[in-house]
Amino acid sequence: MTAFGKLVRTTAFRLTLAYLFLFALFAASLLGYFAWNTRRLINDQITTTVDGEMSELTDLFGRRGLRGIVFAIENRALRPGANLYLIATPAGQAIAGNVASLEPGVMATNGWSETAYRRLDDQESTGHRALVRVSQLSSGFRLLIGHDLEERRRLFDIVADAAQWSVLIVVVLGLGGGIFVARRVLRRIDAMTGTTQTIMAGDLSGRLPVGRSGDELDRLAENLNAMLERIEALMTGLKEVSDNIAHDLKTPLTRLRNRAEEALARSSNEAEYRAALERTIEESDGLIRTFNALLMIARAESGQARGNMDDFDAAEVAHGIHELYEPLAEDNDLTLHVSASPARLHGNRELISQALANLVENAIKYGKPAAAAQPLGADAVDDTARKEIVIEARRDGDQVLLSVTDHGPGIPEADRKHAVERFVRLEASRTQPGSGLGLSLASAVATLHGGELKLSDSQPGLRATLALPAVAGEGLAGQTSNVPQK
Repeated sequence: MTAFGKLVRTTAFRLTLAYLFLFALFAASLLGYFAWNTRRLINDQITTTVDGEMSELTDLFGRRGLRGIVFAIENRALRPGANLYLIATPAGQAIAGNVASLEPGVMATNGWSETAYRRLDDQESTGHRALVRVSQLSSGFRLLIGHDLEERRRLFDIVADAAQWSVLIVVVLGLGGGIFVARRVLRRIDAMTGTTQTIMAGDLSGRLPVGRSGDELDRLAENLNAMLERIEALMTGLKEVSDNIAHDLKTPLTRLRNRAEEALARSSNEAEYRAALERTIEESDGLIRTFNALLMIARAESGQARGNMDDFDAAEVAHGIHELYEPLAEDNDLTLHVSASPARLHGNRELISQALANLVENAIKYGKPAAAAQPLGADAVDDTARKEIVIEARRDGDQVLLSVTDHGPGIPEADRKHAVERFVRLEASRTQPGSGLGLSLASAVATLHGGELKLSDSQPGLRATLALPAVAGEGLAGQTSNVPQK
């Protein structure tokens, strides 16, 4: 397609033509209305003048007779730019006036009519037209008084010329403006098309150009760029997940196969086969948990869990997690406490509970205080406090904070952003069982609910906080109760 063909097919050019047609139609209607009103005004002025003279001369005929009216008509006919006057006998023979000829039948009809005429002082017919009134006097005499319509014709010609030039100017300027606007829009669309072709070729880093005008195309480009950034992040995450699955799941799958192979090669009785099968099942359960965690993260990041959202109290979730994990904490020589006050939020209760449970599991696994030599008689209360894990739920302004605080080695600030990625396990946690998906799931759940996962230092230890939007309009009453429970 040629450049001109692309230009005339643009929406901007077609809209310009439509607006041009409507504006030209409006301008023509306006000029036509002006011409019609001007014509009507001139006709009204003519009829008023003629009616006045007709009344005056009729009255004069009644008072002075034929001689008096003939004398008056001859005097008025000599004035410059005079009206048309003609008095004739009942047979139609002219007696006095300044009209040499009229269209046939004009003098025989009473009332108003428009006719061509020729004055006595005109040697040739020039095609003049006049608006005349004919009235019959007593004794059968007929009187004609009229006014030339040349002024009306000239005004109409002026309006017609103005209309022609106006329409021509409107068309030229409209087409020029349409071409300018269409070319400007077409350049921007071509730039966007080029970027989309680059993206379709596989380069997801391309972005649509955004101008400085802030118009609808700029807003569209900004939204599309935000969408492209999200798509690029998802595709990058998918690639990372694929790579991580290939590396992190290869080891347990290989171990699973080796154990099954070893059982076949070395087991000689039912007990050994049973033990091998139990180890295989345990390893398989770990793989299933990993895949379930990946599926849950994928659901959270894709927004599929938004359909199961409802209002609930975060304090109830905190108490439920405390009750569930308190025995596990005691088995690890840790104390699990909960400090919760009423704080309502809107979300998927199952996912938020799972995210908080992941934070508690991480705190139990990695939140044990580092062993340190203490002199005899050292304060035992301090050691007890260091072995404490606190689950907290409270409202802070327009947010609900669900946090888990331990007093273990914590996570260095430089590694906190990296720690929420999938399958990431820091050096201090590589000796512990796990898949490295706990913080990733918690971060995905927080993002799904419009919040975020914050990792901070509890000096010593780590405080992991889910900051989620609170239910709008909920009051702060009842949030002062903050009694720790065991």
